[in-house]
Amino acid sequence: MLLNAKKMAFLGLLLSVDVLLIILGGVFDFNTLFLLVAAAFCVGIAIREAGIVLGIGFYIASVLLGFFLAPNKLYCITYAGMGLYIIAREFAGEKLAKAKGTANRTAAFWIIKYIAFNLMYVPILLFFPKLIYRGTISNALRIFFLAAGQIVLYICDRAYDYFQINIWEKVRKKIK
Repeated sequence: MLLNAKKMAFLGLLLSVDVLLIILGGVFDFNTLFLLVAAAFCVGIAIREAGIVLGIGFYIASVLLGFFLAPNKLYCITYAGMGLYIIAREFAGEKLAKAKGTANRTAAFWIIKYIAFNLMYVPILLFFPKLIYRGTISNALRIFFLAAGQIVLYICDRAYDYFQINIWEKVRKKIK
């Protein structure tokens, strides 16, 4: 597999922006979630620009660099989960676009996205609740966090769609 120099340079610069966003997420505590989501969006850019295989390589490199360079390792775990969701989302979108027999692709896509998210989120909520909430978690609070997670997923997913369609396409045209 040969990479052309332009694609390699682009992925290298994108990786530096990605890791910078992860580090800034640990420095500016008031904007942590926003910066980590923005960093995860870089994984989506890498996948769309270079393909799923190079996108996964980009993701692995960004997680490793984040763990080495970021001051707060917990935020790296959060970023790793968000980036993994983006990979699952892009992979599912790519496979559904190629599938011929799927009648309602939009519904199937949403179902796959929610399954991918909940495969990561529910075990954290059940087995590692201290990652989400520092106090004691009752069953009612777990149900609240489960519902809130679904709402946050919907909002972040719509923001990702908006970013890819409106913002990244404009930037992409100026870069190329």
